Amino acid sequence: MTIAVLEPVAEPILVEGLTWREFKAVAQLLDRPGIRLSFLAGVLEIRKMPGRQHEIIKKRIAALLETYLEIKGFDFTPTGAMNLENEAEAVKREADESYELQSDRDRPDLAIEVAITSGGIDKLEAYKRLQIPEVGIWQKGQLFLFGLTAEGYQPLETSALLPELDMALFDRCLNYANHALALREFRQGISP
Repeated sequence: MTIAVLEPVAEPILVEGLTWREFKAVAQLLDRPGIRLSFLAGVLEIRKMPGRQHEIIKKRIAALLETYLEIKGFDFTPTGAMNLENEAEAVKREADESYELQSDRDRPDLAIEVAITSGGIDKLEAYKRLQIPEVGIWQKGQLFLFGLTAEGYQPLETSALLPELDMALFDRCLNYANHALALREFRQGISP
């Protein structure tokens, strides 16, 4: 027997017209290393696991945020790429990083996405259905923030959850080639 190995594509594969039950069945079948699934309103998104650039950016964002949260005295819990789903809202999403900014939360207060490729389901609509208060989406060297309102997500100049976070300093340090230098400069920039 010959087994064909398909090279994963950078863009997501979208499968439309699934019920929640069908999605859950397909999710069990596709529960394999290297595959990430999302679901929104009948559309299944299948992506290969992120590559090196995605992971470097994701970890830099996490390191900077966690440095900020620790120095500013937040009682936070990093919840990473936990699965977030709501059957009634027909949504399942896995953030690249997420954070509870107070103790004993039932869902993250902040979700972070790193967008290297385009296409796929509407991330902000998925997070709206999951009622995540704030979402950060990194794109082309900058972290864009969105706050949840009654009308949906609105772009933010500064974080509503972290109002003292200097986004210009954050983005500058996010784009340094040297990780340790980025953390040192960021720490110096936010220390009292």
